[in-house]
Amino acid sequence: MAALDGPAPAGSALRHVIAVLALPEVVGFDLQIPPQVFGTAEGPDGPLYDVRVCGMTERVPSTAGFSLLLEHGPETLAAADTVIVPGTHYVPARRDGVLPDDLRAALDTVPAHARWLSICTGAFVLAAAGRLDGRRVATHWARAADLRRLHPHLEVDESVLFVDDGDVATSAGLAAGLDLCLHVLRGDHGAEVANAVARHLVVAPWRDGGQAQFIDHPLPPAGAGATGAVRAWAVEHLDEDIDIAGLAARASMSVRTFTRRFRAETGTSAHAWLVAQRVARARRLLEGSDLPVDRVAADSGLGTAASLRAHLADEVGLSPLAYRRRFRRRGA
Repeated sequence: MAALDGPAPAGSALRHVIAVLALPEVVGFDLQIPPQVFGTAEGPDGPLYDVRVCGMTERVPSTAGFSLLLEHGPETLAAADTVIVPGTHYVPARRDGVLPDDLRAALDTVPAHARWLSICTGAFVLAAAGRLDGRRVATHWARAADLRRLHPHLEVDESVLFVDDGDVATSAGLAAGLDLCLHVLRGDHGAEVANAVARHLVVAPWRDGGQAQFIDHPLPPAGAGATGAVRAWAVEHLDEDIDIAGLAARASMSVRTFTRRFRAETGTSAHAWLVAQRVARARRLLEGSDLPVDRVAADSGLGTAASLRAHLADEVGLSPLAYRRRFRRRGA
């Protein structure tokens, strides 16, 4: 799936404006993600984004027992390069799948070049506004059935962390908003900037959502379940010839038992997990080294450049060279 388009111009002298639309009752956790991620991002010349939290009213109640006093009103939407709708209990969208006329009119002022993001149940607002028509979307898994009922023309996928559809992206619940925002930041300004923000926030810079997202699969702790130590060993030996029988023997299990436990602990098959780890290593090598593509393929255990090309195309929709050009770390 294509990555989100880069920052749309807000004028040559202006930073990219992100409007975070808070609707009552807004989910406080979701609301804080965009200011924390994008507001922390800096380049050589300073902050990269101008993040403005706005609403239809000055005071917006949250789901956490406090209210927000906003500095920006709906006029902010007309200056936005990116609009983000955090999770919300907003009744017209959540219960009836519609928006009142004043909110719809405010959203109509968003510039044509702007991109749209939602976190968690913010997808209900974008759907009611018609921004998700005909698209595959994500929302909190516990609310997916409600979104399907209200908008049966949408393809709702509750199995992923987020869905990137170019000019529109939607995320699953709560912490998945971090994954989406870091993904967008990474696409805008590269892995180095996104990783720096992730370190500041003390979160993983990427997690595997199981779909064509530019996110790696994190290594679980060595003691995490019966196959944890074997997984840790495998990640350190990806360039070697590894098969399921060998992993099962290293875990002192039969292949059948190992396969069953592996899926129970990771939610995927050992083969799929191993391929994902090899693709993840290849991506890191493409980002951080000048190794030829065939050497990257060999060092990651994918064998040939053709194999790497096929797996990377399935994972992120880019060739190895295109991926390197996009995500090359400065100074690598």
